[in-house]
This record gives sequence, structure tokens and C-alpha cells, in this order.
Amino acid sequence: MAGIPRKAVILMVGAFAKAVTTLLNNTSVRNADTLLRLVRSRPPGVPLITVSNHMSTLDDPLLWGFKGFPITNSKLARWVLAAEDICFRNSLYSYFFRQGKCIPITRGAGIYQDHMSEALQRLSNGEWLHTFPEGKVNQEIAPIRRLKWGTASLIVRAPVTPIVLPIVHRGFQEVMPENYRSGRRPRFPLRNKNIDIIVGEPIEFDIAKLSRTATSMSHSLSFPAFGWPKLTRYELDEAAQKCLYMTISDQIRTAMQGLLSQTR
Repeated sequence: MAGIPRKAVILMVGAFAKAVTTLLNNTSVRNADTLLRLVRSRPPGVPLITVSNHMSTLDDPLLWGFKGFPITNSKLARWVLAAEDICFRNSLYSYFFRQGKCIPITRGAGIYQDHMSEALQRLSNGEWLHTFPEGKVNQEIAPIRRLKWGTASLIVRAPVTPIVLPIVHRGFQEVMPENYRSGRRPRFPLRNKNIDIIVGEPIEFDIAKLSRTATSMSHSLSFPAFGWPKLTRYELDEAAQKCLYMTISDQIRTAMQGLLSQTR
């Protein structure tokens, strides 16, 4: 019985996403097979992190509503980092989004906030986590912004290094514009818009090698101290962690920007 509420929420939200993305709008998806393969048949125990740009408040779940994606399967459904001040602002919202496999994140609270430990536990279990590393919605047609370090920190701290899959999209900002009428979003998603989704190729990180490089880099750089704990697995102090997270974030951003240049 414990899994019935989650199955019901995933089914309901999945049906909504399918209707909006597949039936009400015109959606093209490139390289979908790579995403489908990694969602359905990763090596046992290997987690998956998908990352994407953030163009509307409905990017998730609409991003997974394209034809052929098993969005109504609660076992295959992603976990996703979600803004606590938006998705968890009262008990009803909290229950709904929790059942929808959302993990609350307090923006600005840093990479060692409590709920990041929950995200890390999901990765430790070999599950799929989606993040929006830009940190907030941006509806301008512009280059990928500097990425927050939370995603990079999860990649480094996971017991098994996740497969990282970049995804970019355009069109959801027209389906759910921030400034539709009187500076507000529409009550319902708009229709007859063109949505373009591009799935990239998996990125594999050699964390041990990157850690050694980061340690060397940190000796010549200066960062403000936040009191982060040392990562004993790779012998990384706070300065070395920052260099490592910066390097990983830059690689992900470069991959995302390359995909973004292909969107229509």
C-alpha cells in the first residue's frame, strides 16, 4: 500500500506531461535513445545524473513527456532537486511533490545543506537524479549561465561516480511564459508551440585524476572560506574541492552550450 500514492502521483503528472508535450504542442527530440537506454538499463549500482537548462517552471515534468518515454513508471521516474520555497511552501504541496520524487533544496544554503545528503543517498542507491545546475529559471535566449556547484559536488561525493547526461531544450518558455499577462504566468500551459529537446552524450569523470589536478590548482588560487569538511576519500580540503567543482561544472556547461547551439 505504501507505494500507491507515489504511483498515483507519477501516473497523474506523467499523463499531464504527455498531453502537454506530445498532444498539445509540437515536440522534436534528438538522441532520445541514449536517455532511454540509460534510464532503463544502466549497469547495476551505477547512478545517473541528468542536467538541463531551466527555461520554465514546468520544464520538469514536461521534459519527460515526449513520445516513447516511460514517464508514468514510478520505478523508472527520476528524482529531482526542487526549490523549497516554491514546491514545499505548505503541507499539501510538500506531500504532493514528495510523492512525485522531488527533493527540497534551499537556494543559497550551500552544497552541504541537509537535503543534499538525501540526494546523495539516492545516488548511492544507483538511482536517477535530475538537476537544473543554473539554479533558477531563465527565459532569455542566451548562453548557458555559470553553473552552481551543487551538481558537481554530488558527482564527486557519490560512492560510485554517476554517469552524467547533458540535455538542453527550447520552447517550454513559450508553453509557460513568466510574463504572460500582467506579469504573471498563464493558468494553464499554452499550446501549439514548438519544443526542441536535444539529449547529449554521456560524460564520464575520472574523479581521482581530476582531484589531483584540483589540489595542484588550489595552491595558486584564493577562495573565501565557508568551513566545508575535508573530503577524506580524495584528500581534498575546501580550496581543492572548489577547484574540482569549478572544473567539473565548466565541463558540463561546455557540453550543454554545445547542444544549445544546435537548437532551433
